[in-house]
Amino acid sequence: MTKDNDKEGPIDAVILWVDGNDQKHKEKILLYLKNKESINSKKVSTRYDQVDEIKFTVDSILKFASYIRNIYIITDNQTPNFLINKNNNDTYKKVSIIDHSIIFSGYEEFLPTFNCRPIETSIYRIPNLAEHFIYFNDDFFLINKTKPTDFFKDGLPILRGKWLKFDEDILYKKFKKRRFGHKAIQQKAAELIGFKKYYNFKHTPHPLRKSTFENYFRDNKEVFLENIKYKFREKTQFAPQGLANHIEIKNKTCILKDDLQLLYFRSYKKPIFWYKFKLNRKDKGKLFLGLQSLDLCPPTILIYILQWLEKRMK
Repeated sequence: MTKDNDKEGPIDAVILWVDGNDQKHKEKILLYLKNKESINSKKVSTRYDQVDEIKFTVDSILKFASYIRNIYIITDNQTPNFLINKNNNDTYKKVSIIDHSIIFSGYEEFLPTFNCRPIETSIYRIPNLAEHFIYFNDDFFLINKTKPTDFFKDGLPILRGKWLKFDEDILYKKFKKRRFGHKAIQQKAAELIGFKKYYNFKHTPHPLRKSTFENYFRDNKEVFLENIKYKFREKTQFAPQGLANHIEIKNKTCILKDDLQLLYFRSYKKPIFWYKFKLNRKDKGKLFLGLQSLDLCPPTILIYILQWLEKRMK
């Protein structure tokens, strides 16, 4: 354990992952979809489709955050291809698969779920999870060397983001049809904790404390149950990591940082030289790479990005 890690104790990493190309998974979803044809729409399928980028998420943690004790991948009776290869056992000895049934123990009536928010709400229930852990989506990657103090300092999580008004307090947004996306679920979390504005987080890894969830949900079990009961996304739900962030802010048990240290792509409509330029800039200040909906990336750009990730993680 490094000196930087002394006050935090062990730090674990948690990743949510689903293989939407798995036929068994598709058949399971179809049992619950009202509109069966929607599974073929990109708007729905992109939430579940993947191009094996999970391997690069794990490889990036192993390379650029070697202090991480355990890497937990939460899945629904699935295993990423790179972990099936027995020759990789030693390389990935830190990695464990956690099935939904484990974190929903006692609440099995809410399974199966195809909704990340109930799963995120239940992350803290992983057996033997460290008090300090970092939550990754499977489209988050570390791209430069990190230290424990990039995520926790003196035992407190470092939250990257900025303060924003609620949509209802922004004049022009009052006349627009409200979207129930990433910002809306953060605003809902802030409202639950009693805030009149919200601390907007972006697509970076999220440092979290297990006890923050345990303490809040012990005293507010109805909030926990309400957020885990939906099989698909529902506009009344909140972002669990947003909930934890606002609890930490209210309790003054966190450190706020406005530098995201993030390189982030969410569309792939620009020419390939633009991505080459962005990815190959010498900027050690950037620690994180976000690649949203990489399954929608045009083939030429996708091949380049995957090759870039492969080279970066060696």
